Amino acid sequence: METSSPPVRAAADALCGVWVDPAGEVRLSVATAAGGRENRAETFRPFAWLGGGAAERAAGPGVDVERLGGTGPFQYLAHAESVAAFDRLIDATKGPGAFDAIRPLEAQFLLQRRFRLFRDLAFGQLRRCQFDIETDSEDGSFSRAGRPGDRVLAIGLRMGGRNRLLLLEEPTDAGEKRLLLAFNAALAEWDPDVIEGHNLFQFDLDYLRQRGRRLRVPSAWGRFGQSASFRNARLKAAERWIDFPRCDLPGRAVVDTYLLVQLYDITAREMSSYGLKAAAVYFGLTPEDGAGRTYLAGNQIAETFRTDRARFCAYLEDDLRETQGLGDILLPTYFEQARAFPILLQDAILRGTTAKIDLLFLEEYYHARQACPVPPEVHPFEGGYTKSFQDGVFRHVLHFDVASLYPSLLLAMGRNPRSDSLGVFIPLLKSLRDYRLKFKLLARSAPTAEERAEAQARQSAFKILINSFYGYLGFSGARFGDGELAAEVTRRGRELLQALIDEFSRQGCTLLEADTDGIYISSERYFATPEELLERVAVVLPPGIELEYDGKYAAMFCYKAKNYALYDGEKLLLRGSAFRSRGIEPYLQRLTDQLIHFLVGSAPDSPLVLLEDYRRRLAQRTLPVAEIAKSETLSQDPNAYEHVIGLGGKPRRASAEAALQLSPRPRMGERVSYYIGARTPGRTSDWQRARPLELFDVANAPYDPSYYLDKLDDWVKRYGVFLGIKPPPVEVQGELL
Repeated sequence: METSSPPVRAAADALCGVWVDPAGEVRLSVATAAGGRENRAETFRPFAWLGGGAAERAAGPGVDVERLGGTGPFQYLAHAESVAAFDRLIDATKGPGAFDAIRPLEAQFLLQRRFRLFRDLAFGQLRRCQFDIETDSEDGSFSRAGRPGDRVLAIGLRMGGRNRLLLLEEPTDAGEKRLLLAFNAALAEWDPDVIEGHNLFQFDLDYLRQRGRRLRVPSAWGRFGQSASFRNARLKAAERWIDFPRCDLPGRAVVDTYLLVQLYDITAREMSSYGLKAAAVYFGLTPEDGAGRTYLAGNQIAETFRTDRARFCAYLEDDLRETQGLGDILLPTYFEQARAFPILLQDAILRGTTAKIDLLFLEEYYHARQACPVPPEVHPFEGGYTKSFQDGVFRHVLHFDVASLYPSLLLAMGRNPRSDSLGVFIPLLKSLRDYRLKFKLLARSAPTAEERAEAQARQSAFKILINSFYGYLGFSGARFGDGELAAEVTRRGRELLQALIDEFSRQGCTLLEADTDGIYISSERYFATPEELLERVAVVLPPGIELEYDGKYAAMFCYKAKNYALYDGEKLLLRGSAFRSRGIEPYLQRLTDQLIHFLVGSAPDSPLVLLEDYRRRLAQRTLPVAEIAKSETLSQDPNAYEHVIGLGGKPRRASAEAALQLSPRPRMGERVSYYIGARTPGRTSDWQRARPLELFDVANAPYDPSYYLDKLDDWVKRYGVFLGIKPPPVEVQGELL
């Protein structure tokens, strides 16, 4: 089942894939003028930096060692004639401070040749294949690849608007084997640069690997006739660590949009769920009411496959469409990073900013044959200016921010990090800023919409990169970090923001919120003419620092520092985690949503009516349990949690206790929904009363109404003041006299 669209022509000779084989030959996939891909080969000499003592041990067959200029702990550079010789070099120089090398070898090759992936390729010319699977379960529970009868029902593929649905022809091992082989053949035929899917690391690819192992079908999904490799990996998203089975494909990138949306939400803090359907609605890919989108509940998919094939296929195609849409929005930033850094696209997503910026510096030090430093110790220092001046609702709101505050201060200071003996930091930052300004101009003036969109993506990516230079200075793992320089930059930033605050106040504005480089103010006088206010205030800034007007809002609800809501007359924007939490109970989230819409004037209904309705239905136990059930992502495998608890470990967690009651037990990273049951003697804590939503029994295991009524009282304590109501009185136990 397939639909088609014409191929996209690509820039000839653009590098689209690279893989260093075990023999040390570099295999390349290069774009052709007609939009295809052709394979080429290059030679490569792996290299590493060595400390003084290691240089003597490194000498041997197939290894050349040279002394580097300048001073630094890594004063020698070793090149190996082959990967085997490089492995021997590693073994010979083991020890702290003795050996330092870039990984993977593909990044070494890119750095050594000053190559970049996709350098002359537009994002629209990238060959992106979206991918999704649907599975069956013998007993109707969550499908698990290790059970013989839990089969793959379908594999959906999409590239450039062209869908191909591979369907299971018969529910047998032979039928499933043919399906897996057809998937391998489709990838070889389409030859994508990127494979994208939502949660494909945790589920799709790992599931196919396990089924392929059972049915003796290789995971031949890479280029150059190569199979996939898997290893356990971790990704840090804000305060959370995400564990997943990473899949690497030689010559291709694997992009998990489930991880992309979580990385996006580190700064946005607006998403209540990272699932595909919720993310598609959040990003406007699918209407909130689901119009035109086919939905199937998880327990309906297999039955629909058997009884209504057309509906099943429509559901799968919608999954593919939404996955492509997420990639359209979230992938360009990382695509641009792959064009800027000597790095694979997959690593541009999964590696931290510090490691990426290090590559830019190491590239210069490698080609200059200069000794390299080690990351210095960075002591804590005071951060940026952050203050909430008001709480409540304000009208006529204007937002101003200082353009690239910290990079601008760094350039004005002209000071390189202490360990940067080559002095490349400031020149590199200036070069990147100039590139950004060039593409920022093209985003407004390029002749076609496609060129303007491409320039906008590039200038946005450069903006992120430029702003990362300051954070790099203050990170203890940064090779060219400098905590004292970072502290001086933030000090000057605080002084500058205070000067702006004073001037806005002098102009008669009501200050609402200030955070590092941005200020929200309320001003009825300047609301229609923000540029006039900008001109009046900007005079306090030193040369090289620019204040920008960033937007106006009909209303702003200020709750507390870094937590506020903005309404521009059409769209509501939420900032901070107070209004959105993936773990909050649905009934409380609905109350909060209605409160915010009411306060900023985007909806007429007061939440007080809903509040009383919830009180009444909870007391009567008529509120559906799904409305009060909390959902949390398991941060630990339930079996491992059970083992730790059995040894007396703490703390006990309600979500983990609920997971232990399920059969089969969910895995780490999966979400568990649970509710709190009634108190009984000896069972008063949440973890003791937590019960999975799936096991709710209204007669024998009901929820505890008083527990959820107390949560309503807590909600009123937090938000009642903004509605003009007093919080419930606190009961005080009397004393006997």
